Amino acid sequence: MAETQDKIQLLGLSAKEIAALLPDHPAYCGAQIASFLNSGAGFDEMTSLKKELRLYLQENFIANPVAVLDVFHGREGAKKYLFKLCDGNLIEGVYMPHDYGNTLCLSTQIGCRMGCKFCASGIDGLTRNLTAGEMLGQVVAVNRDNGGNAKERAVNKLVLMGSGEPFDNYDNVLKFLDAVKDENGLNISERNISLSTSGLCDKIEKFADSGHKVTLSISLHAPFDGLRSELMPVNKAFGIERLVRSARYYFEKTGRRVIFEYTLIKGKNDGDDCARQLARITSGFPSHVNLIRLNEVKENDFRAPTTDAATEFLRKLQKLGVSATVRKSLGNDIEGACGQLRRRYLHEADGDKTL
Repeated sequence: MAETQDKIQLLGLSAKEIAALLPDHPAYCGAQIASFLNSGAGFDEMTSLKKELRLYLQENFIANPVAVLDVFHGREGAKKYLFKLCDGNLIEGVYMPHDYGNTLCLSTQIGCRMGCKFCASGIDGLTRNLTAGEMLGQVVAVNRDNGGNAKERAVNKLVLMGSGEPFDNYDNVLKFLDAVKDENGLNISERNISLSTSGLCDKIEKFADSGHKVTLSISLHAPFDGLRSELMPVNKAFGIERLVRSARYYFEKTGRRVIFEYTLIKGKNDGDDCARQLARITSGFPSHVNLIRLNEVKENDFRAPTTDAATEFLRKLQKLGVSATVRKSLGNDIEGACGQLRRRYLHEADGDKTL
C-alpha cells in the first residue's frame, strides 16, 4: 500500500485526467469517479464501481485531501470548520447561511506572509500554499456536511477570504476557479464567487486580463498611505494611488464593481478625516465600501468601535456620496477571524493554554 504522501489526490482533476491514471479500466470510470468526488464520497462509497477498482483507488489515491476535524456552531446557523490536511496541517473555513444563499469562506494558504497588523492568520507567517484540490476539498467537505452533493448544493456562494492571500498563490487559485465552476463538477458561477486581496496590484491587473470575472474585494482598511502602510506592509510596495488604478482597471476589463473592504478599528481609522479621504479616493468610481467592525484578536491591542460608532461612520460616508454598508458578522462568537481557531488548537495541542 502506498504511503499517504505518495498517493495522488484525485479531487480537482477532470474526468479525462482521472481516466488517464486508470489505463486498465474503461474511460467512463473517470467521469463516474469525478462525479462521486465532487459529491464528497469516499472510495468505499463508490458502489457502482467494481470492488477491485475501489480497492485499487483506496490503496493508491486520495479522494478528498481535506478532512473535517471539528465544527463549532455559532449564532444564526454559522459554523466554523477546522480542517486537517494529508500532511497534518490545519486550515479553517466559515459556513454562513443566508436567505439569498449559503456562503463558504475558504482558505487559500496555510498562514499568510502579508503581515497585516490586525489579522490572526499571518501571526505565525506562511507555512505553504494550498493546492487547487485542497481549496476545492474545503467546498466539497462543507457542502456534504450540510446535506449537499454535486447536483443539489448546500454551498452556492464562495468567498476566498480565509487564511492566506489568494494572489500570493495565483496559479493554484486560478486552477481552483476553473475546477469549481466546471459544469460537470460543482458548477458554481463566478458571479457567486468573491476573491479578497490585500492589494497585490500586479496580480490584480494580471487577473483582470485572465478572463475570470469574480467579484474582486480589496482590503483597503485605511485611506492614507502612512496609516495603511502601518497596518498593511503591502502598501509600501503598492500605494493607494496605484491600488485604485488597478481597481479601476479590473472594472474596465470585467464590468464587475469592485468592493473595498474597510475594517473599522477604534481610534485608528474611524475618524472624520478618514471618512472624507475615503470618499475622495472612491469618487466617480463604480465601487462599494464594505465596513466591518474589527474581529478582535488577543495578539494585538486593536479594538472594535461600538455598533453605534460603526453606524455613524457609515452615515458620514453616505452623506459624502459613498456607496457603503456595514457587513453583518456571523463569526465573532466562533472565533470567525482568520487564523484564530487554528492557532488556539495548535497551542492547546502543545500544552499552551494562554491563547
